[in-house]
Amino acid sequence: MSETSQFVEEVHPQHFRMRYEIENVLFEGESSFQKVKVVQTKGFGKMLLNDDLVMVSERDEFIYHDMLAHVPLFVHPNPKKVLIIGGGDGGTAREVLRHSEVEKCTMVEIDEMVVEACREFIPQTSSVFTNPKLDLLIEDGVKYMKESKDLYDVILIDSTDPIGPAAPLFGKEFYQNIYSRLSDNGIVVSQGESPFYEQEMQKKLQSLVAPLFGCHSFYNFHNLTYPGGLWSFLFASKGLRPVEDLSETKVLDSKLSFQYYNVETHKASFQLPEFMKKVLF
Repeated sequence: MSETSQFVEEVHPQHFRMRYEIENVLFEGESSFQKVKVVQTKGFGKMLLNDDLVMVSERDEFIYHDMLAHVPLFVHPNPKKVLIIGGGDGGTAREVLRHSEVEKCTMVEIDEMVVEACREFIPQTSSVFTNPKLDLLIEDGVKYMKESKDLYDVILIDSTDPIGPAAPLFGKEFYQNIYSRLSDNGIVVSQGESPFYEQEMQKKLQSLVAPLFGCHSFYNFHNLTYPGGLWSFLFASKGLRPVEDLSETKVLDSKLSFQYYNVETHKASFQLPEFMKKVLF
């Protein structure tokens, strides 16, 4: 594609669309699971699209990956083993492995085409694939959780919306298996959908974790490319509390620099707006 064109994400076709200017299509293919595309955009850099939905843009990917990885890793006192389900672009693993105490990060991604497209065209996130601490498995994450016997300190569910290959990641059995694979102080954080457009899915996610985990809460972040701007993660643990057990000293001692995350943002993200409280509690 040599001339600038437009891509429109049909969020809610009757009343909401998101439009991007595309300078070039860098990759386009169809795997056994979904259509995969990497495009060069005006204003957002390179962008990964799965089934014509925006997954990652170079301009704002740091927001999502900061808040998915650093929130649980600074709450857990000693996260040595981390599991990522999904996350084929590599951004979550990149942030996880910036934590020196993490000895091993296992990443289970179902779609090899996503991994290879990002490896070639979006090194900003995929450069982590050469890290020796990363064990990248091209497998079905649901099957892996059912069959694995390994225990993890932190599990991160870096999934797309509950359609296509990601649909089973929003099921009861999956979260029961997550609970079994977490260590005594284990934490799971899941992609938690839009509080504006997916309230019913947020309620479903909460109903899945509430019977299993002693502590659970949504927390929010803002970005540019996900519908509505305001988006959520779901935090659940076997006892650790996301604000009270945050180690501010650990954040300071890490000497890590961030583009979005900080102690104040961590704490504030759990202060939910009133419309979410009324729906969820």
